[in-house]
Amino acid sequence: MSSFEPLDEPNIGGAANRKKVAYFYDSDVGNYAYVAGHPMKPHRIRMAHSLIMNYGLYKKMEIYRAKPATRLEMTQFHTDEYVDFLQKVTPDNMDAYSKEQSKYNVGDDCPVFDGLFEFCGISAGGSMEGAARLNRGKCDIAVNWAGGLHHAKKSEASGFCYVNDIVLGIIELLRFKQRVLYIDVDVHHGDGVEEAFYTTDRVMTVSFHKYGEYFPGTGELRDIGVGQGKYYAVNFPLRDGIDDRSYKGIFEPVIRNVMEWYRPEAVVLQCGGDSLSGDRLGCFNLSMKGHANCVNFVKSFGLPVLVLGGGGYTMRNVARTWAFETGLLVGENMGPELPYNEYYEYYGPDYELDVRSSNMDNSNNRDYLEKIKTQVIENLKRTAFAPSVQMTDVPRDPEGMDEDAEAALDDLDEDQNKDSRHSRRRWDKYVERPDELSESEPEDDLDAKDPRRQSNHGKRRNFADHRNLNAHPETDSGFGTLHVNGENGMGLTAPQATGGSPPVATDAPVEGTINSASASQPEAASGEGLTDGPLRSMNATDPDGDVEMEDGLIDPATAPSGAPILNHQITTPPMSPAAPAAELAVGAPPTPPTQTQPSGTADDVGADEESTVHEPAIAAAEETT
Repeated sequence: MSSFEPLDEPNIGGAANRKKVAYFYDSDVGNYAYVAGHPMKPHRIRMAHSLIMNYGLYKKMEIYRAKPATRLEMTQFHTDEYVDFLQKVTPDNMDAYSKEQSKYNVGDDCPVFDGLFEFCGISAGGSMEGAARLNRGKCDIAVNWAGGLHHAKKSEASGFCYVNDIVLGIIELLRFKQRVLYIDVDVHHGDGVEEAFYTTDRVMTVSFHKYGEYFPGTGELRDIGVGQGKYYAVNFPLRDGIDDRSYKGIFEPVIRNVMEWYRPEAVVLQCGGDSLSGDRLGCFNLSMKGHANCVNFVKSFGLPVLVLGGGGYTMRNVARTWAFETGLLVGENMGPELPYNEYYEYYGPDYELDVRSSNMDNSNNRDYLEKIKTQVIENLKRTAFAPSVQMTDVPRDPEGMDEDAEAALDDLDEDQNKDSRHSRRRWDKYVERPDELSESEPEDDLDAKDPRRQSNHGKRRNFADHRNLNAHPETDSGFGTLHVNGENGMGLTAPQATGGSPPVATDAPVEGTINSASASQPEAASGEGLTDGPLRSMNATDPDGDVEMEDGLIDPATAPSGAPILNHQITTPPMSPAAPAAELAVGAPPTPPTQTQPSGTADDVGADEESTVHEPAIAAAEETT
């Protein structure tokens, strides 16, 4: 049996490959949790967002927090009674709704949890807002990793899904687009979306999924639609263990034929991560690159694309893959080593941006796949070529999604921020130019509003693999850890600094605590500029051998007295009030630093800094000057 072709390398970079991307994320989404032991964990969306931010992808796309979908917007697809039930039921009163729970299939797989309706609103709001921006031509690609809940039915919860954000997003697209293509690469069949559009030719649903004694039990090859929608439902049933090459060998020919025959005006791509190798509930053997190849292939057609999340129950793999696919969508190359982030320990032991295939057996032989592929393509040829519809007046614009409402928000933002060059709204919408020589920095109090900050992670620690300038070239790797206020980047207490030797270049690496700063640098002295600032990727060694540093960390060779230096123990005593700044001559012998008190909790940082310099040190400084 001859094998399929290997994966193609993604075409990253170049003006033609760059798209205008709108990214939707609500920081509250990670706060919701199903019930203890449930495999669906919204926390994975926050993990993916953390990787996206720390890789610097935010500079290449617009960031939005969508308005949560309202009850009225949800009832565009779901029944009023079902939405009312979701809005009313809570863990405290669920016993009074036992009859409704049975009616709407809410219970085991789809439990009642705190904030259920709000969670559904966040998921659906991002997909609807993304579709609206695609309709108005405000972006080429819209991304909502909190969406993709494809099992929810019109009046029934199913498969961990309560509100079908995909159907709501497609309904929004259909207001302006004649034909919409839905592609599903989740390991489970996208039954909720297929059922919603089973009788229409305005939406073609294409699902690649595991079939046979597997949830939800639908998605047979012969399920092709009915009535006007006959042949517009495409199902490709698969067996266990399909790998990257086999998946590429069926996905690309099928989607290419769909594009040729159906000619969609927009695409909705559900990127369920449970088709990855090693998923808790999945049974496929796709690597991260095999999964992302589907995203890259769909992007290559140049159509408006709404990219959504979906399943995925091994959180570290889902977060890696969605972050990598976000990089593909914005045309950015991402290194294999993960940047330090709030959830760095989840990605051990390799801490790499990769999900590898296993040695799992592939039950999908080539003959089986070719037979299914041939039948699917034959069904496509029976469809009407690019079916058209009679376009009518577009109905009312949903609240918050029309151009007038957005212009009103821009005007309000302008009025509230007259004296600042960058407001939070303008900063979120800013996209870095490809030819920009240095990245733009937020000003003044915008650090606290920076989109890279997580609202519930106020004690983030900067961490970067900076080369240690004092490392011995043969005996030490040269990579040190930034220690801030007695803690290193991973929250571990740094060793107590020892005094006695001046801060000069030596052959051995020196690590300590940045616990002092000059009087002209209050931010560094308080520690705010180092601990609370936005996390930035720091530059590696340049061709001249120097290390470029940012966020107040400077090169020791050119550092003025009192400046904070990375990986150096410096405790510069302050000048006496009578001594001017110019009296500290460059050639004066350095004053030996005194021993720093051990660091305590975050509340004791100010006390530690005040106790750094003692009276003998002040006297010695005065005598020296």
